[in-house]
Amino acid sequence: MAACGPSKAEFVVGEKYRLVRKIGSGSFGDIYLGINITNGEEVAVKLEPVRARHPQLLFENKLYKILHGGIGIPHIRWFGQERDYNVLVMDLLGPSLEDLFNFCSRRFTIKTVLMLADQMIGRIEYVHCKSFIHRDIKPDNFLMGIGRHCNKLFLIDFGLAKKFRDSRTRMHIIYREDKNLTGTARYASINAHLGIEQSRRDDMESLGYVLMYFNRGALPWQGLKAATKKQKYEKISEKKMSTPVEVLCKGFPAEFAMYLNYCRGLRFEEAPDYMYLRQLFRILFRTLNHQYDYTFDWTMLKQKAATSAAGGGSAGTTGNIGGAGASTNVAATGGDKDVVYAAST
Repeated sequence: MAACGPSKAEFVVGEKYRLVRKIGSGSFGDIYLGINITNGEEVAVKLEPVRARHPQLLFENKLYKILHGGIGIPHIRWFGQERDYNVLVMDLLGPSLEDLFNFCSRRFTIKTVLMLADQMIGRIEYVHCKSFIHRDIKPDNFLMGIGRHCNKLFLIDFGLAKKFRDSRTRMHIIYREDKNLTGTARYASINAHLGIEQSRRDDMESLGYVLMYFNRGALPWQGLKAATKKQKYEKISEKKMSTPVEVLCKGFPAEFAMYLNYCRGLRFEEAPDYMYLRQLFRILFRTLNHQYDYTFDWTMLKQKAATSAAGGGSAGTTGNIGGAGASTNVAATGGDKDVVYAAST
């Protein structure tokens, strides 16, 4: 994409969405805040150069159509070509879980992790029931909604998704090896590191690493140094395989280790028992005497910031998290240093 990007003042897509300002970027191009000139509604606009080396917006648009109507799936307003860009206009969403994790000083309480886990399992299960696997489960790809949907979690970025079975015959893709790693190395399953074709079990295992990332603040294989990316991914793989689940989850409720051991034990074609996994965390939630009141860690911080601001104190930038103005990660692939964009089939 040209460094200057499109002329925002003149750029109207789909005859009614005007670009306002850039709010994010990803491997495909840029994301803009847009406004519906007929009713003033704000939207997110993804732009991808028509001559992109690995175009993905057309595929992503098809995926969103297939997933349309699911809870936590953004609604697509328009898709087409404008000037030299493929354009996808979609719901404007709030900050990603990675944004919120940073906002909360890179540590979530068990209550927040468990409330998120319940929604995250549900989102992944829905994608799987539509015969697709996501293949890039990470905090950057889960966004909170805005307005009346501010407590609803959305799953985005289906550029690396893949169909794992025939929708009509239910025939599963065949087991293969020697595959390139697709997704983000930090959260990739061990089998993905080993070059094994991904299936439902890999999305679920990746989620387990995301949950422990939220619990611990970091994963043991973060920050590893190497001369090349290939060597770095090998080091991540080695560290991941040499870290027992019980060590990774030490100091946290046993349910997290149970979750990961269950996912690692799934066979290639086996359907995960999503309800068992949700119940694992729901029972723990009740045992800890928490209330499912949608009071996340950032909810508390926002309330404190609002109180501080009302009292004349300086709230800094905290008051903006969760609103439309904080939507810097809308439908974007985050800036993860351990990301691999080998969209192999």
